[in-house]
Amino acid sequence: MSANQDAPRTAPAERYDALVIGAGLSGLAAGIRIAMYGKRVAVLEKHYLWGGLNSFYKRGGRLFDTGLHALTNYVDRRVSGKPLTRVVRQLRIGYDDLDLAPQSHSTVVSDGAVLRFSNQVDEMIENAGALAPSKKDRFVALVEDLSARRLGEEEEPERSARAELMDRLGDELLVDLLLIPCCYYGSARENDVDWDQFVILFHSIFLEGLAMPRQGIRPLLDLFKSRLEETGGELRRHSEVVRVLAQDGRATGVELADGTQLLADTILSSAGRVETNRLIDPERPEDPVRSPRGRLSFVETISVLDTDPRAMTGGHPDCTSSGVVFFSNSRPFRYERPDAAVDLSSGVISMTQNFPGAHADKEPVFRVTCLANHGRWTGIDGETYDAMKREWSDGALAAATAFCPDVRPHEVFRDVFTPTTITRYTGHHEGTVYGSPRKVRDGRTELDGLFLIGTDQGYLGIVGAAMSGISMANLHVLAASN
Repeated sequence: MSANQDAPRTAPAERYDALVIGAGLSGLAAGIRIAMYGKRVAVLEKHYLWGGLNSFYKRGGRLFDTGLHALTNYVDRRVSGKPLTRVVRQLRIGYDDLDLAPQSHSTVVSDGAVLRFSNQVDEMIENAGALAPSKKDRFVALVEDLSARRLGEEEEPERSARAELMDRLGDELLVDLLLIPCCYYGSARENDVDWDQFVILFHSIFLEGLAMPRQGIRPLLDLFKSRLEETGGELRRHSEVVRVLAQDGRATGVELADGTQLLADTILSSAGRVETNRLIDPERPEDPVRSPRGRLSFVETISVLDTDPRAMTGGHPDCTSSGVVFFSNSRPFRYERPDAAVDLSSGVISMTQNFPGAHADKEPVFRVTCLANHGRWTGIDGETYDAMKREWSDGALAAATAFCPDVRPHEVFRDVFTPTTITRYTGHHEGTVYGSPRKVRDGRTELDGLFLIGTDQGYLGIVGAAMSGISMANLHVLAASN
């Protein structure tokens, strides 16, 4: 059947003012914003749990977060006009209800050099100056320029942040120290990040800062879910969208896996650019120009410990006490799909208990996330898959001993997720986390009335995802209806 013909219906389809595909943070925020203005909206989620990449699950009697190393864009409630305070204001959520614990500090390690930073940018400037004294003036000028830059300003498409930073700083070490966290927190581009994305990430991580929901991601997601229901929006779980219905080049609704059809004038999709194009026409061959694929996925090892790493011996003291450690052992920093199943030369270490006041009543948790090759984790039997998880998670924890104590003797439980886990629970092609390397700022697709939200629209992180849902709801639903 052609993609621009509605399938025959045996019963009248329900009609909404808007439909949202996916109940991640961008989808939930979009649903809330639309429902606040009296529109009938449904957020459609394939799974029972909501949250998308940033969700939660139970294993071994413990509740785990997925995808959350730290929340970026942290600012004090008194700072107006920033993404976090804009999300709170636009959704009419209480700032205190977010219950955030700001970091004391985090670190970036490149080939042995350690850059310590906190939510006060002067600390990073001072430490960067100590690492490269002759480049301190250049580093200060960069920070001042980025601080003054308005987010969302038009930039040259796909401009290389690595090249721009080398031109401005003239120091490969400083460039890598800035790129490592920015790539790991949001770049879909291998070995680099687009300059406009880098500007957003620099603001999110360094100029604003990091925090952790004190009790993990579940209360934050519950807050968004409750707010959606309070405003009259619907969260329809176990509602997998398999096709976007269209007529004469305009989206008219969606079809669910059980055959149910839902109609709407506007559809917002957080499924991803490649995945959304597949919903438009499942039978059309993929076009890498029309839908450039992302290639980056990850393996994450989550270790529950009987002892806080800060009480162990070994490791660099600034790292062991960090909320997050971003590391790379290669110069220049290598950020690409590896040939092997996992690349242990770089990664992210997260220690939730090091955020003051976070998870104070829970067992210490030590996470290590590294780049992975989706293809190496598919087409194998269960026994081989489990053996690979053991082998590569051991390797990741061993790699972390260059910066932190060896936590393996203190493990009481370990869980591992792989690129295939990401595909299973998000539907993302080849387990990609940051979507397509080519973003769509206005969210538009080839169909009128169908718009992208979330990572492939260009916003990043938990706060960025919520901001994406809000901004696209404002632009394509609320403003259009006026």
